[in-house]
Amino acid sequence: MAISQDAHTVKQFDIQLANFRNLVLEMGGLVEDQIKHAVQALDDEDITASREVISRDQIINGLHVKADEDCVSLIALRQPLGSDLRLIMSLSKIVTDLERIGDEAEKIARMTVKTYDAASSPPSAKLLRDVAPMARLASKMLHGCLDALARLDVEKAVEVAQGDDELDQEFQSALRRLITYMMEDPRNIGHAINVIFIIKALERIGDHSKNIAEYIIYLVKGKDVRHVGMDTLVQDALAQ
Repeated sequence: MAISQDAHTVKQFDIQLANFRNLVLEMGGLVEDQIKHAVQALDDEDITASREVISRDQIINGLHVKADEDCVSLIALRQPLGSDLRLIMSLSKIVTDLERIGDEAEKIARMTVKTYDAASSPPSAKLLRDVAPMARLASKMLHGCLDALARLDVEKAVEVAQGDDELDQEFQSALRRLITYMMEDPRNIGHAINVIFIIKALERIGDHSKNIAEYIIYLVKGKDVRHVGMDTLVQDALAQ
């Protein structure tokens, strides 16, 4: 059963649903900015900017709480059924993944502070070589799923879900290189461990973006494509 676009008899319900969806999109935009600023601060070795990213995480947490309150209010007062209930529950789950993506951006900022606020020399460029390409992939996935949510675009959501494999492969390759650097020179171990936390955060951003893409498919198509193979996901999502 596809999501209904029909107006409700009670116009206030339509307004509340629209406000809830706009809140989720606003939260997504803030999370997207957090990733961008966290990665830029790392690239610039900017501790002050990193601390600003850390402090802004409270704004995202506040929106998470507000979204949960709105979700409970909508269910309790309106007792939605069918596609309306599916919309509310899907958005609620998306909010949780967005909050966790915000946490990963904060983690990148914390690792930047730890790396460049220490008395030791900064890490060599080779240790950080995989951060920028992984950040581009993770940011592209998040932007794609937010775009898919705004337009209820199933094909775009499928594209985002498919991109997670590429990010996972980049993570595995980066991890192998970092382990090699640590084996070649034990002096790299401290910085390499910090970089591992950073690339793991980027990999997790991809995982959460894929989750959001799956919720969008469920929201629009009414098909739960979680925990299925990619071929099945594509087939179910694009079926008429």
